[in-house]
Amino acid sequence: MDYLPLFFDVKNKPCLIVGGGSIATRKARLLAKAEAVIIVVAPKIEDELQRLVQQSGGACFFEGYQQRFIESKVLVISATDNRQLNEQVSKDCQQRNLPVNVVDSPDLCSVITPAIVDRSPLIIGISSGGEAPVLARRIRSHLDATLPAAYGQLAQLASRFRNKVKQAFSDGEQRRRFWESVINGDIAEQVFSGNTGKAEQLLEERISHSQCDTSGEVYLVGAGPGDPDLLTFKALRLMQQAEVVLYDRLVSEPILEMVRRDAERIYVGKKRSEHSMAQQDINQLLLTLAQQGKRVLRLKGGDPFIFGRGGEEIDLLAENNIRFQVVPGITAASGCAAYAGIPLTHRDHSQSVRFITGHLKDGDVNFNWQEFVDSRQTLVFYMGLKGLEQICTKLIQYGKSADTPAALVERGTLPQQVVHSGTLASLPALIATREVHAPTLLIIGDVVKLQAKLSWYKSDQSSS
Repeated sequence: MDYLPLFFDVKNKPCLIVGGGSIATRKARLLAKAEAVIIVVAPKIEDELQRLVQQSGGACFFEGYQQRFIESKVLVISATDNRQLNEQVSKDCQQRNLPVNVVDSPDLCSVITPAIVDRSPLIIGISSGGEAPVLARRIRSHLDATLPAAYGQLAQLASRFRNKVKQAFSDGEQRRRFWESVINGDIAEQVFSGNTGKAEQLLEERISHSQCDTSGEVYLVGAGPGDPDLLTFKALRLMQQAEVVLYDRLVSEPILEMVRRDAERIYVGKKRSEHSMAQQDINQLLLTLAQQGKRVLRLKGGDPFIFGRGGEEIDLLAENNIRFQVVPGITAASGCAAYAGIPLTHRDHSQSVRFITGHLKDGDVNFNWQEFVDSRQTLVFYMGLKGLEQICTKLIQYGKSADTPAALVERGTLPQQVVHSGTLASLPALIATREVHAPTLLIIGDVVKLQAKLSWYKSDQSSS
């Protein structure tokens, strides 16, 4: 994080603008909204800027900048096209540890004014650190168009009832849950519909009855193969509600960063022959936390019901009448194949697909291999890196052509994705010469031939 975002109270406090043109006027409008006292110094000052200064109770000085003007100010904005003057203002301020913003010159700033979405008292600031202001403004426009104007009224409603809620619910966690039910439920909808009176009535009733759901619940959420853009809306919503998070090794860091920041995080990842927590202990921990009244997020790579052992985890919850929700995720076969440019089915090449685990309890890959020989199907082996040579050898032994195309997708959907392409005969030797990192997915079938033509995702490399 290049900057620490803060919100600055400048109400009734003196703020200096150096410059009297259109850019200075734009900054003055912002200060006026924050009810600052505006002082402007410049040889020429636009009419609108003069009016803003007058309305704020400030003053205009029709002269050049002097160091004395920054004395007793809480914020200085330099909005001139004179680089030398801007540098002098910045130097004077930073020597005094006085916050200074120099328009369009991030290197001279100690503070930066973000693009703002104003739903007062709800304020959203978006900053690119001065690196891409057009992008920041675009994001602001998107938020402006999607956030109801009534969010400000909802925030005001919450402010009016804050003390009453605090008296009704002495426990901080109960208060947070109560407010979440208000913001996500029918009270908020009444505000958005313009029925503020009805919203207040409902809120009064729930406070008087101390209505707050304190029961525990488990969210079994598929995090997908790695790219955070592949998460579902429901997954994101539940990730922000959870108080405790149990997450796997395959959950990427960008996805984990989307979890509520104050949630407790517990790593329960597993590698082959290296388990941070046994599966039965994970199952029991989910139950224990839910019985304590916690909202627990079980975040799993891919889809929880496709080689994710999700069924085992919710089985114990169901036996103990614990509420749970299951949110499907994009499974690795679908995500990695799509990003690699390999369609799992194709009218001319494959009419069916099989998902197969390459990681069995006894460390061996024992299957009815004869079922996998049909050339009209695609085979997808999850966790097949260690058993790659045995898988390819067995398929050839049972009659599948040694020339059958095969690809090992390494770190699929992530920026580090690599697609190692070959055949059943050549791929094991190819992989043996390379340093390949988990997670990997093995795809076998004629559809792999389409990879070079259909690949659209530009990852680090694609190799044959």
